[in-house]
Amino acid sequence: MTSEPAFRSASAYQDDVLALPVTDLDTASKWYSKHFGMTEIERHETPVPTVILERDGTRLGFAINGGDASQDGAAIHVMNIQRMKDELESTGISIANWRIDERDGQKLQVFFVIAPDGLCYYFHEPI
Repeated sequence: MTSEPAFRSASAYQDDVLALPVTDLDTASKWYSKHFGMTEIERHETPVPTVILERDGTRLGFAINGGDASQDGAAIHVMNIQRMKDELESTGISIANWRIDERDGQKLQVFFVIAPDGLCYYFHEPI
């Protein structure tokens, strides 16, 4: 990884990017730290067990909240999507659907990652 910022922002598919559903906080924290280059910055037990991780000022949170991970995830806006793809692949992550999307008249280079917890991530960068 380089010291240049890579993550610009994240938004949840469902309700809250700081409460993505998982079943084990320690496993989530370790996996996202290793593979997404994130750092654990907070952990709470109430109102539900939650861990917050951050990279480049962008936060993702994981909570034991009974949600269905296979129906949730986040869109992550990145800088230099090719570098991000290469970085993730170097950690053993499988990248899916490397393609160009068009949304609101703007073209985006995109790819998807399905994490072991079932959460889906849509990495994107305007082109």
